[in-house]
Amino acid sequence: MDFKDYYKILGVSKTATPDEIKKAYRKLAVKYHPDKNPNDKTAEEKFKEVNEANDVLSNQEKRKKYDEIGENWQYYQQQGKPGGDDFNWSGKGQSRNKEGYGSAEQFNESDFSDFFESVFGSGFNSRQQGKYKGQDYKADMDLSLEEAFLGTSRELQLENQTVNLKIKPGIKDGQLLRVKGKGGKGSTPELTGDIYITVHIMEHPHFTRKENDLHCNIDVDLYTAILGGQTLVRTLRNPIKIKIGKETENGKILRLKGMGMPVYGAEDKFGDLYVKIQVKLPKNLSPKEIELFNELSSIKQTSHAETL
Repeated sequence: MDFKDYYKILGVSKTATPDEIKKAYRKLAVKYHPDKNPNDKTAEEKFKEVNEANDVLSNQEKRKKYDEIGENWQYYQQQGKPGGDDFNWSGKGQSRNKEGYGSAEQFNESDFSDFFESVFGSGFNSRQQGKYKGQDYKADMDLSLEEAFLGTSRELQLENQTVNLKIKPGIKDGQLLRVKGKGGKGSTPELTGDIYITVHIMEHPHFTRKENDLHCNIDVDLYTAILGGQTLVRTLRNPIKIKIGKETENGKILRLKGMGMPVYGAEDKFGDLYVKIQVKLPKNLSPKEIELFNELSSIKQTSHAETL
């Protein structure tokens, strides 16, 4: 029989890290998965081959012993070493890959190559024979900031089925939701795949979100900023009035405690709302207003000169 180059099968180098092997396996497992290639014998064989390679290279002990044989396979075969007393290659009783794409344990013993069986032996639990997990599906969902604030529900049409989602308040951009048991069919109902939904929170014209806090700008007229007063602030609940102190500087930030986003999964917990003051200068002044500003400027200059 021929030596099987598991590194070549996965398309990785012999110095590949576990993460590189895992990534390569995932890519190929998805590509050749039976759910994506129904009645395709070539893809089925590739899928088995990829799982066989991953079963060895993802296991530190197996990989080490596999590397010891390497290109000297024919010599060891002639000497009758693989599987013998000098090399304890047995994979009996070991747990295998759980990536969710289907692993070596999901096939009958006869599905492994002669090379694999000669080196590692069979010894698979008969209860595991023929089992495979259904394919996981991925989807994306856009939400407005208001929907993320209040929580919402969505009805999704996926793979000829309706999936009802209830989304808690405070969900974040990029958060992954798992809908269990709604993916591709497995060998048994409990091995049905899942659906993973990535949430995207759309940009808001007024608020910027940072974790559970919200940030916004509000315009305050010059007279209120100098003399003090009140102004309305928009929130994701209702507009509220806030107090503006005398001589409030442009760019000052006010913190409104508990007026930010809900904390996901935590009842009655909220972030804060940070309001940045933007002082707006008056325009289209009347002659009387210009006269009063000139008078104010003169008073200010006189007062400054007296203090020198």
